[in-house]
Amino acid sequence: MSFALRRGVGRTGWLLIIYGVISILFGLSALFWPGTTVIALAWAFGVMSLAEGIVSVFALFNRDVAISRGWLVLYALASIVFGLLAIWHPLAVVSVLLIFLAVWLIMAGIYRIVFAIRVRKEIEGEWMIALSGVLAILLGGLFVAYPAAGLLTIALWIGVAALIYGVLQLAAGIRLHKVKAVL
Repeated sequence: MSFALRRGVGRTGWLLIIYGVISILFGLSALFWPGTTVIALAWAFGVMSLAEGIVSVFALFNRDVAISRGWLVLYALASIVFGLLAIWHPLAVVSVLLIFLAVWLIMAGIYRIVFAIRVRKEIEGEWMIALSGVLAILLGGLFVAYPAAGLLTIALWIGVAALIYGVLQLAAGIRLHKVKAVL
């Protein structure tokens, strides 16, 4: 294997190890402090949205913009407004996003039930599609009825996903690092 490829594998291994450790730490913090995690995520999305809006404003002065200036202005304003709201009132933004998620879950559940009824003669196991629709409706209803519990549940699931992702990244990074040592 060439020197450049060996060096690239070594760098990638360390990068994956760093990503894994960061993800594991984030996952643990989400599990131990889910309320704070939800606020931090809203704030982070706000900062990213604000940055995107500012970059879009600067893009207005570029001659080679691939999108019409009207859409770019609208996008920049929406990004800046959302970013500022998420930074100043992160809990309000997260609550609104949770309501959107709840409405979507309810609509998706209804769709799945209707779909299962319509295809019941064409496929086997349509009851599983209908059951997933019922569960989606129940979850959406729970998010509407208990928004704080819904936010904490989402934070916990994000924490679990981050932990799994982190462990996988860490394992991949260690394996790449061992491969480099063998080469």
